Amino acid sequence: MTQLDDYERRILRELQRDGQQTVAEIAAKVGLSASPCWRRIDRLEREGVIRGRVALVDRRKVGLSAHIFAQVRLNAHGRANLDEFAEAIRGFPEVLDAYVLMGTTDFMLRIVARDIDAYERFFFDKLSRLPGVQEITSTVALSEIKSTSELPI
Repeated sequence: MTQLDDYERRILRELQRDGQQTVAEIAAKVGLSASPCWRRIDRLEREGVIRGRVALVDRRKVGLSAHIFAQVRLNAHGRANLDEFAEAIRGFPEVLDAYVLMGTTDFMLRIVARDIDAYERFFFDKLSRLPGVQEITSTVALSEIKSTSELPI
């Protein structure tokens, strides 16, 4: 874990709120001059605390109205090859997040698709055909109550 001082925490909060801010804008908001602020941001990037900067795209506005959570259970042979399953999942752009779980389910996937028909095709043509898949339980999200990428720093 990287040790963060109060300035670095404030810098990270600002970058999470708006990654397009200039160093001067961030520096003014956190109470630093531009040069020390830039040095802190540079260090946080070099150390991997800041992994990248992205634009957050509204999935509905780009035609991805279906939001699905899929719980995947692998058979005994499949569990022996978790890495192989994980690598295959990384190759599916429809899968936004994938987590290995403890318990009766091996993976939790967050998936987007154009609509339920598109998800059905993804389910039958790709996901269910992966080696070792024993069971998939899909849950369709009806509405979004909260969605954020901001960590509580």
